[in-house]
Amino acid sequence: MPKKNQLVWIVVGLLAVSAALYTLHFLIFRSLSHILLYGLGELAFLPIEVLIVSLVIDRIITASEHRAMLNKLNMVIGAFFSEVGTEFMRRIFVLDQNFEQISQEFLVTPDWPNEKFDSTADRVASLDFQIRVDCPALASLQEFLVAKREFMLRLLENPNLLEHESFTELLWSVFHLTEELEARSDVSCLSAADRDHLEIDAKRAYVAILTEWLRYMKHLKTAYPYLFAMAVRMNPVNPAARAELP
Repeated sequence: MPKKNQLVWIVVGLLAVSAALYTLHFLIFRSLSHILLYGLGELAFLPIEVLIVSLVIDRIITASEHRAMLNKLNMVIGAFFSEVGTEFMRRIFVLDQNFEQISQEFLVTPDWPNEKFDSTADRVASLDFQIRVDCPALASLQEFLVAKREFMLRLLENPNLLEHESFTELLWSVFHLTEELEARSDVSCLSAADRDHLEIDAKRAYVAILTEWLRYMKHLKTAYPYLFAMAVRMNPVNPAARAELP
């Protein structure tokens, strides 16, 4: 049965049940005024019921659905860092001439409060990153990103990403860097202008992934402490990181 016809039959059925109950009420109590009195009272309360349903219950349901969608998005973000992001960070750190000084900002510990994740993420764009193209490191980064191109394309096809603007920007920046590197057959012989261009693209992706990584670590600390504990041990910013417990 088509959905439209099904809805019509539901409406007709409910009206018929209501009419039958009102008729039964009249046959038992023989009081039309009583029916009209309470019927009018219920009709007068109807706008308040609509208000409660539309403004309160609807918002509660919408908020619940939004939280469920964000949880699914965080699963996608987790897949990205597991498959691409963490290794991308390790490979792009090699291009940062100031990495040793800046890395101290990102040595996350289990006792970091949520406010520190937020404040550090807010400061990322203002840090003194010094991306310089190094041919062997750039070739390694090129090989890695080109191999992960299809995976990132599948992530970009997820319509729910529209609800997570910062992660979408991260994906686009990494994907753009991938395309730029893929378009160059030999990254060992780049012109000065080409180097400058790739350094700008790499820095854009670098800032975006560090910012999003901090937000993702905050989410893990709040929602999945056991995953957060391993993520701290495997911190890609820490050269001494290892999965094994001391």
